[in-house]
Amino acid sequence: MNKDKQIRIFDRQAGQYEKKKEPESLRQWRQKLLQHASGHVLELAVGAGANFPFYPAGVQITATDFSAEMLKKATKAAEQYRTQVEFMLSDINELEFAEHSFDTIVSTLSFCSYKEPLKVLEKLRKWCKPSGEILLLEHGISSNMAFSVGQKILNPLLYRLIGCHHTRNMIDLVNQSGLKITKTESHWLGCIDLIWAKPPNASTLG
Repeated sequence: MNKDKQIRIFDRQAGQYEKKKEPESLRQWRQKLLQHASGHVLELAVGAGANFPFYPAGVQITATDFSAEMLKKATKAAEQYRTQVEFMLSDINELEFAEHSFDTIVSTLSFCSYKEPLKVLEKLRKWCKPSGEILLLEHGISSNMAFSVGQKILNPLLYRLIGCHHTRNMIDLVNQSGLKITKTESHWLGCIDLIWAKPPNASTLG
């Protein structure tokens, strides 16, 4: 799928993202993960701003998304929750930041949409400060064999309809990227992973 088509898909979904009521479990996982955010935060694919209620006070957020319609919804959410945010309309693959720019990097349910997720993770490794942390809440292939077969069958259709993959193994991808995983949690038959990770040189810090 080309990028312009994928952007149109997410533009059309922006209103749904803004209005939908998430399961309480998903809200709890966001809160559990984001309570660890600190300092200057980069949030990838901010969507309609579902994470904004859960950030600790005082963080400074740079939020990116390639969908202008999503950013409109996220701007309203930032105002509602009085969150300090700088928005950037850009595909993550086209963004460049200086090395070690961010104290925390956050992605929630965004890696399903990237064409080359490993390259994105390698960017995050470069952009995160050695003392920083990368916080991920992602969906992917189930650890339940029967359920995973269904995911593989439906994945091509779901990608065409909603622009995201359902068969990625995020823990494997994070390990391949060279990031150092410090903690994980798995939920919903292994379809949801919470991942706390650090740059590989974090252990060298005094």
